Amino acid sequence: QVQLVESGGGLVQAGGSLRLSCAASGSIILFNVIGWYRQAPGKQRELVAGISSGGRTNYADSVKGRFTISRDNGKNMVYLQMNSLKPEDTAVYYCWATNLRERSDYWGQGTQVTVSS
Repeated sequence: QVQLVESGGGLVQAGGSLRLSCAASGSIILFNVIGWYRQAPGKQRELVAGISSGGRTNYADSVKGRFTISRDNGKNMVYLQMNSLKPEDTAVYYCWATNLRERSDYWGQGTQVTVSS
């Protein structure tokens, strides 16, 4: 069972930057897609960004041009660089990974990101 552990959340002013990290206990090349979801109070969890095993990326429209997802297969790490943060980016951010062959999804415990205006 692979475990995902996030870090890097915190409090930042609007316009600032944060970098989230996700450490996997096993090899991330086993995952078809790995990425980040977020959930704000009273809202549904939404996909923020994902990166495939082949390096293809996708982003929610709300973060395009501001967030960048990357992966380091050698370190079994995934990162989310968040720039030009807005108060509406405030949420708990979850690392997520999926293995389509196993039909398994994996989730981290979440890290809080708070953007003050």
